[in-house]
Amino acid sequence: MIMFIKYLLFALLVIFMVCAAAYSISSRRTADPLIQGTRRSIMNMLLGGMLVTLSLMSMFIFRGSTLNVVIEAAFLLLGLFNIFSGLRSFSYYSRMRSRS
Repeated sequence: MIMFIKYLLFALLVIFMVCAAAYSISSRRTADPLIQGTRRSIMNMLLGGMLVTLSLMSMFIFRGSTLNVVIEAAFLLLGLFNIFSGLRSFSYYSRMRSRS
């Protein structure tokens, strides 16, 4: 069961990384600032998901020394903050797009 969780987390990490790269490229190629902001907020949420997944992977792979726990907690908090700020940005840009 643990090996299945490890492989699932690795697959999620790869998916988040590829999708974040795709949204990064597409946000830089568009000229409309509202669409650009929306795509960057989605990219921010994907990067947050990638950091959360990376911290969960390290929790399953490494055993709990103090340094590992601190790094895992930092990645987890940073990832959750990225998801939160991406959701806030997405709601802002969605409201701006609906007004125009």
